[in-house]
Amino acid sequence: QLSLFRFTMKRPFSTSHSSVDSKEMKKFQLLAHKWWDEEGEYAALHSMNDIRVPFIRDTLLSMSSNYHLGNPLSGIKILDVGCGGGLLSEPLGRLGASVTGIDPVEDNIRTADQHKSFDPVLAKRIQYKSSSLEEIVEESMETFDVIVASEVVEHVADLETFIKCCSQVLKPEGSLFITTINKTQLSYVLGIVVAEKIMGIVPEGTHEWEKFVPPEELERLLESNGFSVRTVNGMLYNPLSGSWSWVESTSLNYAVHAVKSGARPQSHATDTLPETDIQQRSATAGTAG
Repeated sequence: QLSLFRFTMKRPFSTSHSSVDSKEMKKFQLLAHKWWDEEGEYAALHSMNDIRVPFIRDTLLSMSSNYHLGNPLSGIKILDVGCGGGLLSEPLGRLGASVTGIDPVEDNIRTADQHKSFDPVLAKRIQYKSSSLEEIVEESMETFDVIVASEVVEHVADLETFIKCCSQVLKPEGSLFITTINKTQLSYVLGIVVAEKIMGIVPEGTHEWEKFVPPEELERLLESNGFSVRTVNGMLYNPLSGSWSWVESTSLNYAVHAVKSGARPQSHATDTLPETDIQQRSATAGTAG
């Protein structure tokens, strides 16, 4: 009876308020070995690096006076939440950042670890951990300069808990980058009916439209949890060319950059890049991936 009591006492703390959705974990478990197949199920995520990597890099450089030629993100500690097989962790590591990638699916972490081991430089700069965001909060309070959560928030069980945890592990003035899918009729038709059921760009069942997040809702959650939203940019995937571009409309995919409020007030003048500037840089910069 005592052990049963212990179990019921402990259990709510370990399972409630988790942002991890076990149904989502099972979906990604089945595809864990496919992450680095550039022609396979994750092809669209591979090509997203062409715009998301320069967006993260250029935004961070615009906020910093230190510039290390060849390693522009040197000295920056990045947490890649829901890192999957490491598709975004690796190019950020190549830019000089020290990256911690976390994912609740152990097979994803195994794939990511194996892939980085082929490159001795990345093996030193990137550390992977099979963990949820909540599980690392206590050991990582105000540890990271940057958090990236790319194509993750549409899979979490509790978005508010997720945003709170992001704030807790970020240093004051730290940056949060999110890319996700808007909740519109267009995103249902193109993101689920066309992309999953007709064209097979992503595996069927990958997304649930109910969990898509409108930018207004994401902004509201960020602002109410101590973030200042600096940039919201629309993104568009062209399935024929297999490439992404920045667009005005956020009705499908979009990227957000938000900054955690800090003790010191900071000039906002150089914090964001004009969208045209991002487009030009993205077009000319290529990708580190």
